[in-house]
Formats: sequence, structure tokens, C-alpha cells
Amino acid sequence: MSRQQQLDSNAILRQGPLDLEADFATLRAAFNEVMAGIPVAGDVDHIPTTVGGVNAIDVTIGGIDSANTILYFHGGVYVIGSAVTSVPLVSDLARRARVKAVTVDYRLAPEAKFPAANEDAAAALRWVQASATSLGADGSRIAVAGDSAGGNIATVLARRARDTGIALRHQLLLYPVTDCRFDRASYAEFAEGYLLTREMMRWFWQQYLPEMELAADPNASPLRDGNLRGLPPSTIFSAGFDPLRDENRAYASALEAAGVPVELREWPDQIHGFASMLGAIDAANEALDHGATVLRKAFAGT
Repeated sequence: MSRQQQLDSNAILRQGPLDLEADFATLRAAFNEVMAGIPVAGDVDHIPTTVGGVNAIDVTIGGIDSANTILYFHGGVYVIGSAVTSVPLVSDLARRARVKAVTVDYRLAPEAKFPAANEDAAAALRWVQASATSLGADGSRIAVAGDSAGGNIATVLARRARDTGIALRHQLLLYPVTDCRFDRASYAEFAEGYLLTREMMRWFWQQYLPEMELAADPNASPLRDGNLRGLPPSTIFSAGFDPLRDENRAYASALEAAGVPVELREWPDQIHGFASMLGAIDAANEALDHGATVLRKAFAGT
């Protein structure tokens, strides 16, 4: 796909570069308005709930009775987005995978800086495990997933789960943020003009981290973790026109080097966030189909 076609895809969603000079309420409202235009497919109930003191949405798919659960973390680069904005993607993924889903409303920066989102994620996982019976789920059959910043939160949670003896079935990471640095080739190649820009990423990281020295903390930059062994089998989606492309590739390589079964699936002609463009581009359908297949296989074992 050409650059002009990519920009046409942006126009379909009216999702141009965010105004980083706006106040946070205006910034979030603008993003929420865009995401509200994405339809929710099928028979879906999305029920607000509280998981371990953290707001979330219990996504229930009509006609599906499953003990398997995905715990999902929305994108928005730590500052924007919500469980509500992720419902179209999460419900579609859960419907295709035929599983339960809980999408987490972790606290946002700059009001709640790092590591607040990670603490909320850990609380949500504990709650899903403790409440499995009442949810009609199995606390030993949980996968984590997330897009963009949510992918970062999901993989940091996966390491925390490993360290506390919780065996997750899978981690599905959609173009995840994995390293706070801006000098890889894809950051230079796609610095601007492809929805997510280098300067946007710098700004978002500045909002998220209390101080930039914390960029080296593997709970912020999981690619810098020296011990990735024992993480659950992993699938990483990457977009070819994305500043994060090269860190996605690097994280897949690091997982593979650590002995973690990993698949890197790249859509070379897509931009960051493409899987949320349901109904606008075929690649979103392909991505969710593949993600659902991966999850079904992950849950197929005993």
C-alpha cells in the first residue's frame, strides 16, 4: 500500500495526528469520538465491573459458553483510550476465538504515572483468578492481550505472572510498545505522516514516566529485560509503516533467543493501530482472524 493509500485509510476513521497542545480532557474526548465510530459486531453484552479495585468491562459474547478468558489492555500510549474504546476490537476477537474477555480500564498518565498501569494490571489478573468460578471461567485458562501501550502492559504482566508462579496460556501483543528509545530505523523512516509520529511517542513517554531515567526499567521497556525465559508462548503483530516496527521485531527476536515460542506476524502495508480499523480495511479482519486462531490453539491444550 502506498503512503497516499495509508493516509486515505486514516481519513476513513477521521483519525489524524492528535493535538498534543490540547488539554487532556479534550485529547481523550477526541480519541473517544473516533473510536466510537467503530461498530460492535454480533450479540455482545459489555458490562461495567470492578476487578480488584480497577474498573473494567466484562465482555460477554452471545451464545458462547467457555471457561477460557482473555484479559485485555487497551492502547492509547498510556494517556488516552479506555476499556470502552477497546470493546469493538475485544468483542470481535473474543467472538472469533470463542472465549470470555475482560478489558481493563487501567489508570492513565499523567494523573497516574508509571508503574500505576502495571499495578492495575496485576490487580485485574488476581481478581480474574479469584473470581473465576463466579465468572464461569477457569482460573488456570487465562491469556493476556493488548495493543500498543496495552501490549506493553500485557507483556510486563506476563513476566510478573511468571515470577509469581501463574502460568498464562498465551500473550497476544498487537504492535506493542516495548522500548523507550527513538533511534531505530523505523522511527526515522516513519517519523511523521503515518498516524503515529516520533514526536507523539516522545510526548507520550514524557507523560507516562515520572522521570526519563526510568526508561531503562524493564517494567517500562520490556525489551531491556535480561530474563525473558519462561514467558508464555507469544504472538506479536507488527505494521510495516509504524515507528514501533523495529522494536516489535527486536522483541520477537529477544523472546526467541530466550527460548519462548514466538510468532512475529507483520502486515507490511499497514500503519500502527490498523487492527482497530474494523470495517474499513481488510487487514483488520485478517489480524483478528489470526489472533483468534492463535488463542483457540493456545487454549486447546489440557
